[in-house]
Amino acid sequence: MKLKEKLQQLRSEGRGILATNFYNLETLHGVLGAASEMNEPLILQLTQSSIDYMGLETAVNLGRTGLKQFGVEGWIHLDHGGSVELAQRCLDAGFDSVMIDGSELPFEENIKITKEVVARAKKYGAHVEAELGYVAKLGQSHDDKVFTQPEEAQQFVEETGIDALAVAIGTAHGFYKKEPELQLGLLERIAEATPVGLVLHGGSGVPASQLQAAISRGICKVNLATEIKNIFMKTLQIELRNNEEIDLRKVFPVATGEITKLVKGKLETIKNNS
Repeated sequence: MKLKEKLQQLRSEGRGILATNFYNLETLHGVLGAASEMNEPLILQLTQSSIDYMGLETAVNLGRTGLKQFGVEGWIHLDHGGSVELAQRCLDAGFDSVMIDGSELPFEENIKITKEVVARAKKYGAHVEAELGYVAKLGQSHDDKVFTQPEEAQQFVEETGIDALAVAIGTAHGFYKKEPELQLGLLERIAEATPVGLVLHGGSGVPASQLQAAISRGICKVNLATEIKNIFMKTLQIELRNNEEIDLRKVFPVATGEITKLVKGKLETIKNNS
């Protein structure tokens, strides 16, 4: 099933899917282990920094092989693509979906760059996600709140032809200093204004009750990245303290297992929403 079809199905049923970033073999196996155990589909996401770190071909092959190995229904997605050129590279490499993030550009420029990616993606039958509003990235202020407006969302979707829209309703990338308060009423109005799949970025640290409330109001893709990196590194730091083991094949699986536990909890939250 194409990702566009999957998201439309989920949205019509008031359900969601988890989209997890991976950074190496261990984090990939951690998230896929959870999806396999729970028999749930999963979107595997790669940012430009992860692509630069692993190499584009290596990263894609890891993802494809992992999905097959673990028997998971899944798709490979470019997360926060910053240019048409990167999106094109990923389309050529066989990505199922690409995100073009022009959210920090003026509205009309965001539309222009997004339309270009949509036109290119059509040749590959690929899914396109874009972003509208201000979802603070790592290192950016959480105080600036520029929420996605329903009227602009409707215009943006109609003019660009995108398949999914990441909306700004009170989340941010990275950890929160205080519990976020999602603008659920605004989300309802956005969902009424446009039929495309709605995406929640900054899923790390959002309480389960708010995630479920967002899904029931139109969110059908929930992104998770920061908590995956955090649990992996924090577990390794503890394991390596006063540990003279030099065989990484004995140390890394402990951290991979913690990722699996984390992602199983997130999948349970999303699954229980249905």
